[in-house]
Amino acid sequence: MMIPDQGADSRQTPNLLMQFFKRLGQAYQSLLDKSTPHPISRWIFTFVLITMFLARVFFSKGWYIVTYALGIYHLNLFIAFLSPKIDPAMSEFEESEDGPELPTKVNEEFRPFIRRLPEFKFWYSVSKSTVIAVFCTFFEVFNVPVFWPILVMYFITLFCLTMKRQIKHMIKYRYIPFTHGKPKYQVDNSKGFSGAIPKKVPIIVRDIQTI
Repeated sequence: MMIPDQGADSRQTPNLLMQFFKRLGQAYQSLLDKSTPHPISRWIFTFVLITMFLARVFFSKGWYIVTYALGIYHLNLFIAFLSPKIDPAMSEFEESEDGPELPTKVNEEFRPFIRRLPEFKFWYSVSKSTVIAVFCTFFEVFNVPVFWPILVMYFITLFCLTMKRQIKHMIKYRYIPFTHGKPKYQVDNSKGFSGAIPKKVPIIVRDIQTI
């Protein structure tokens, strides 16, 4: 009578689990890839998620410390989203191969704004942290009793001071963290393809006629 090989079954179980989590990760990554070209839908989902979290905190009258930690984290993400990848104040110490720098003079050529935190990573971090915060509200251990008006006042003060410093930095180094409405370069037909002049791109872009 043959004895069944129990070692082979024990080896197949981890392989099945690995394949399951691998397929689950691939499906999750595929969902993220499909949502990449739809920023409006992504942010609507995130705002609905944040609203649900705030409604749960409001009606349960608890987990204020979780809300405060989430707000501080979101503020740090927002500042990184508004900040350039290469700080103009430290640009002279950066190497040229690290990436294009921001123009600091009027006569310098326009370069696109490169964020320290890209939009997709910003959205992903905000959404993931909100889901974690919602998960924490199901555990009483995170419901630390605090006097919530103090947290609200401290968060408002921190937000105002942080944004004031960020706006001063933007004014000092003359950059805008949004590319909408900035001048783009088109070929000047009068000078051939060798010259280019900066102008606003119209709504209807005419085809460039060759000479």
